[in-house]
Amino acid sequence: MRLRSALAATAATLALLPVAAPAQEASVAKPAAIVADGLPAIPAALVAETQPYLQARKAIFLGWDPADRSMLIKTRFANTDQIHKVGAPDAARTQLSFEAEPVIAAAVSPGAGDVTVVQKDIGGGEFFQLYRLADGRLHLLTDGKSRNWFGAWSPDGKVVGYSSTRRNGTDSDLYVVDPRSPKTDRLVATVKGGGWNIADFSADGARALVVNRMSVNRADIYELDLASGKMRALNDVKREVSYIAPHYAPDGAIWILSDVDSDFVRLGRLDARSGKFTPVSTERKWDVTEYALAPDGSFVVYATNEAGVSRVHVLDVRAGTSRDVTGLPAGVIPYTIGSPIQIAPWGTIGLSMSSARVAGDAFAVDPKTLAVTRWTRSETGGLDPAKNVEPQLVEVKSFDGETVSGFLYRPDPAKFPGKRPLIVNIHGGPEGQTQPDFLGPDNYYLNELGIALFFPNVRGSTGFGKRFVNLDNGPFKREDSVKDIGAFLDTLTKDPTLDPARFAVTGLSYGGYMCYATATHYSARLKGANCYVAISNFVTFLENTQSYRRDLRRVEYGDERDPKQRAKLIEISPLTNVDKITVPLLIATGGNDPRVPASEAEQIIKAVRGKGGTVWHVLAENEGHVFHKKENEDYYFWASALFWKQMLLADQGR
Repeated sequence: MRLRSALAATAATLALLPVAAPAQEASVAKPAAIVADGLPAIPAALVAETQPYLQARKAIFLGWDPADRSMLIKTRFANTDQIHKVGAPDAARTQLSFEAEPVIAAAVSPGAGDVTVVQKDIGGGEFFQLYRLADGRLHLLTDGKSRNWFGAWSPDGKVVGYSSTRRNGTDSDLYVVDPRSPKTDRLVATVKGGGWNIADFSADGARALVVNRMSVNRADIYELDLASGKMRALNDVKREVSYIAPHYAPDGAIWILSDVDSDFVRLGRLDARSGKFTPVSTERKWDVTEYALAPDGSFVVYATNEAGVSRVHVLDVRAGTSRDVTGLPAGVIPYTIGSPIQIAPWGTIGLSMSSARVAGDAFAVDPKTLAVTRWTRSETGGLDPAKNVEPQLVEVKSFDGETVSGFLYRPDPAKFPGKRPLIVNIHGGPEGQTQPDFLGPDNYYLNELGIALFFPNVRGSTGFGKRFVNLDNGPFKREDSVKDIGAFLDTLTKDPTLDPARFAVTGLSYGGYMCYATATHYSARLKGANCYVAISNFVTFLENTQSYRRDLRRVEYGDERDPKQRAKLIEISPLTNVDKITVPLLIATGGNDPRVPASEAEQIIKAVRGKGGTVWHVLAENEGHVFHKKENEDYYFWASALFWKQMLLADQGR
């Protein structure tokens, strides 16, 4: 009784005291390089509830080390991706590079495996440099100013071939260097254009195979005499055909990927004298995306892109028969500089794979038995990846009868009953493709907020043949891809599990343009748009993108120097139609972006706000085209999550 009386007395006393104002919700500080304009503070509670989803990491296979038969991988343990070594399946990952900036590629020398060359830029500016990695430190091999791109090691591991814009800032001339002695660096060919590089060296090191990529539809192959600098074309350069990834076989034959006389890319051989391409792969409906040739030439490993899923095959060269590797996850082989598939001198196949339920890991395949061994097991923040949602393939007929498709991820209906909000997420490129990859932090929207996600492949996407990839080329066809989004919205609106009153759009790079364009055409059907490193005006974009890539982009979008094309480019640009955008925007920008300069964001923000519109703006001053530093990635994700909560879930419950 005494305790109850004391509590009663205390309660009475407290009732007489003045009531304090509610404590202000705790928020988190933004990273030093982030400028956040027009958005509210990020609640600490949001940071806490999303934290596990931001801790997933992935391991990207980069190659084999012949010195100790270890794997070289790229993964992140701190703020950026760095190079690590894995000595055996499930062995510890040993970190080799320790840079503040992400290392995007690395390659160990063939033969002795005594040198590792890495490629890295500063601040996302994409003026990449090549370095020799030794004792945890990087030793500069290139000039420190121009844009350089790794090409290939010579078979004996003595020299590296690469391209560089150092001569005039635009043209990608060809160089070779022994990374053990930077003074050996020498120019071997002067070229015109930004798409050149060395792809392979002959066994005697006297010749090199060179690629000149001019567009997704056009890439020519040359053989370069390294002593004289003379090059001769190996294909008919008058034809608009794409030749990709040429390699010498031990017998001197040239293996290559090409879409010559086909709607899809095939694996085959190129006759160096006649220029005739002889296909070897038998798949007719799907692109061959990458391959690797065994050091002894006895077999070839190649991957096909089958409705977005990477399928791996092993071809017996002598017998001409192939077998399917069935032990890998049904997912995607991630992009890497160089070949994503590599065969060790002892014959083991190495590659990476990611899927809805595999964050990204390195695998080995026995070429004889096709047995698959998983070498890494990347952490997923303590969350069980087996619980992640698998996507559904959705196909629709667009305005002109063209079939377009995409992947729809639905939240668990038991946890989130009723109609759910939807975010349409459009890939960049436009010569890109959405594939059923690991969603990473986006799983938070599905698993915790009950927001459905749809990833469309509009016309112009790769993976569906060159006819399809050309359907959006130039300014006069550009908005046909936007109409594809309208067709998807029509179909998804009828889905009984989705709430058409709570649809939104997001997109990155070219997908960012599509994000703006969707908002201009379909604002009445949207609640918000989150546009990331996006083109707002095609003319200013083409005039201000880096010179080494301007001609490549003109082939896709149109030539702003032509009066008719310029007029059309201006007409269809989101900046011209900004008065049609009636939904709130979240815009993210890299301050050092060489592809889509920050000015593209600045001009549309000014225009939208000038008409009374709402814009949240996240600028990362130390990033380029897409954020790569974890603290910036996290902050942008929190801003996006807060934006979607306010636009799609406010006053609706979950």
